[in-house]
Amino acid sequence: MKVAIAGGSGFIGTALTERLTSEGHSVFILTRDKSNKSEKAGVRFVEWLKDGTTPEEELDGIDAFVNLAGENLNSGRWTDEKKKQIMDSRIEATRAVMDVIRKLELKPEVLVNASAVGYYGTSFTETFTEEHKESGDDFLAEVVKRWEEEASHAQKENVRVAYMRFGVVLDDEEGALQKMLTPFKLFAGGPLGTGKQWMSWVHIDDVVGSIVYAIEHREISGPVNVTAPNPVQMKEFGKTLADVLDRPYWLPAPSIALKTILGDMSVLVLEGQKVLPDKLEKHDYPFEYRELKPALQDLLV
Repeated sequence: MKVAIAGGSGFIGTALTERLTSEGHSVFILTRDKSNKSEKAGVRFVEWLKDGTTPEEELDGIDAFVNLAGENLNSGRWTDEKKKQIMDSRIEATRAVMDVIRKLELKPEVLVNASAVGYYGTSFTETFTEEHKESGDDFLAEVVKRWEEEASHAQKENVRVAYMRFGVVLDDEEGALQKMLTPFKLFAGGPLGTGKQWMSWVHIDDVVGSIVYAIEHREISGPVNVTAPNPVQMKEFGKTLADVLDRPYWLPAPSIALKTILGDMSVLVLEGQKVLPDKLEKHDYPFEYRELKPALQDLLV
């Protein structure tokens, strides 16, 4: 199988590339500059997004296109400029992916487009599945809504589209978990805000596994919640993390302080949503990590 990946150098893209090449598939990573990239077995770098590049000539006949490109949500305070980068990077990259797909003589069977559970907005009480059609009304919900709208144009090219709505991805090197570890390592861990907000988490192995599963199962399309089947409230997450690290859990971080430090980005930790992966469950995706403690133990112990 031949798979093109936009955003292949991020932590999800890197893990996905390792999984695909280990299974004997060929991966084509789109990049602005391949002169500083070292190719390895099963991986080829394809230049795009600059004058004179014709990625479609190298990607004709690919089986799947995976779009993971976009500004990191966790890379700094959400100023107005940062918000613009978050929005524009996703829209522009997805439009560029669509431009490549339109030019391909042999279209991929599927476009797997990154998305986020932020689509649903935040709630302390509701439970969201893919059947929930109405989007939230905050910044992240608007980003996801427009992101998915751009990717939906692939259907006009007879390409199946799966919108992978990622929850909070747990990884041992990058992502939200690493930012949460510091206070616990300093013996100062505790609840963030009220602790009642929901955290719809997912282990990096299941993120990668669900992407591959969506590629291989043609009956999967539309929104796909990529979260573990057992989300937890933030207070339970913190207690479980403290237990795995053998650290105390006692010093709360006040909401007002977090809002001051993080600005609008505080919504990622102070609010949340309870999201269930109904579509993956109904299509028998075999989760490697359904419960939080084994997932954290795998990553941290």
